Amino acid sequence: MSRSSQKAVLEGAGLRYGSSRGRWVLLASILGSGLAGIDATVVNVALPAIGKDLQADFSSLQWTITAYTLTLASLILLGGSLGDRYGRRRVFVIGVVWFATASLLCGLAPTAPLLIAARALQGVGGALLTPGSLAMIQASFAPQDRARAIGAWSGLGGVATAVGPFLGGWLIQVASWRWVFLINAPLAVVVVLVAQRHVPETRDGTATGHIDTLGAGLGVLGLGGVTYAIIEAPVRGVGDPVVVAAALVGLAAMAGFLLAESRERHPMLPLSMFSSRQFSAANAVTFLVYGAFGGALFLLVVQLQVVAGFSPLAAGTALLPVTVVMLLLSARGGQLAQRIGPRLPMSLGPLVCAAAMVLMLRIGPGASYARDVLPAVLVLGLGLALLVAPLTATVLAAADVHRAGVASGVNNAVARAAGLIAVAALPAVAGLSGASYTDAAQFNSGFRIALAVAAGLLVVGAGVAAVTIRNDVLAPDTDAGTTAGAPGGEGAVAEGAEAEGTGVQRTGPEGAAPEVAGPLPSHHCGIEGPPLCGDRVPEAAGSRRP
Repeated sequence: MSRSSQKAVLEGAGLRYGSSRGRWVLLASILGSGLAGIDATVVNVALPAIGKDLQADFSSLQWTITAYTLTLASLILLGGSLGDRYGRRRVFVIGVVWFATASLLCGLAPTAPLLIAARALQGVGGALLTPGSLAMIQASFAPQDRARAIGAWSGLGGVATAVGPFLGGWLIQVASWRWVFLINAPLAVVVVLVAQRHVPETRDGTATGHIDTLGAGLGVLGLGGVTYAIIEAPVRGVGDPVVVAAALVGLAAMAGFLLAESRERHPMLPLSMFSSRQFSAANAVTFLVYGAFGGALFLLVVQLQVVAGFSPLAAGTALLPVTVVMLLLSARGGQLAQRIGPRLPMSLGPLVCAAAMVLMLRIGPGASYARDVLPAVLVLGLGLALLVAPLTATVLAAADVHRAGVASGVNNAVARAAGLIAVAALPAVAGLSGASYTDAAQFNSGFRIALAVAAGLLVVGAGVAAVTIRNDVLAPDTDAGTTAGAPGGEGAVAEGAEAEGTGVQRTGPEGAAPEVAGPLPSHHCGIEGPPLCGDRVPEAAGSRRP
């Protein structure tokens, strides 16, 4: 690539935090990621209203959540690769337009099957825009301002996510659940206009090879088949030919995915990363704890409305203290892990969250928010504050610096896949199906079983962390990630870790400003998935990382 071409690729790189254009880039990134983040939390609040309006059974409500998570989890790594190759702003804008169009289809859906199909399309848009929202900041700001810009993105994104359920509950209460989706369209127009006018285009000039569409397709088919079998088994019967066929197709596709990724020269999921025992262990903990969160919190918002009698607005704001506690204490959790090592925080965090699940057993008919709900969500927030930053730091430290962005994406995808499977499986284990969500007594009984299972998963996750996570993995000189090293030629990652207090300064190419490598601040409350950390930063002309 010529120097003039590289300069074009890097157009706008080096923006300062206080500049007018820098503020516009932040606005586009925060609003864009907010679209997907808010939607993921608000739809749970709308489920009882959706079921009543569309006369949907419980499996349809499960699919309303899992259809979105399925395509998002399967394609989010592909979305990051497309941004690297074809331009981060371009793919981000395409994702925003796609997401908004699918949101309109969701809001206008006359039947549950059409809503589910639109939600799957919405997940595709989310997979395109979510990686790009942070990657645009990472690639556009000057190295010395990246940590500050990413901190602003994280903090304001947290505020947006906290406001989202409140706004969604209010819209459901005063208008209709359809406005939860329809409101995305005008916000998307603002994001697209700001991005097209003010966000510089960046791409990874070193990205080569073809896009791993085969891996992405097999991932969707594998997760989709297994999820369908789990959701439909309680309704159709475990031995039903359709259920058996879906399970076999899903398992075969997953095996095919692993085979394809092992042979692909440029895989969407580099399996070699799992040769690092610390990386594998951290992702095992992620799968267990985020499976527990995904399943339990999916049922909690329904429990609050159907059993406890909360309004949509009250149910939507019930988890707000979790976000507040995370915003206040996440940085301290990261600093603690840097000082004493991640093993203890990653072991205690899930145990504290398990205690929160036990406290949630108090939520039943006639429950009081102050007496029965608030103590549980405050304890949950404390557990997450202990867990999320050390978990993210460990995942990044266990991978080579050249693959930090990929490592973060893999960890985020693992968390979303865990939530997907839990939303499908946990209700089945708890005996919830059909019209269960309309029967307060039956749903309350199933909810208590689900909480016990979720608490058990969290305890197992704590045990895995205690046995497998090393305390020296965050030390600057650790070799934890060397077995997961990347091929030469990939761009370096400059992470805003100083905002978490867990990063280390890495010296860039001679004459360049030092880069900060390490975990980024947590994206909102950390319940949906660990924060996505920045994509690869385009290299300056004539400079390469070894």
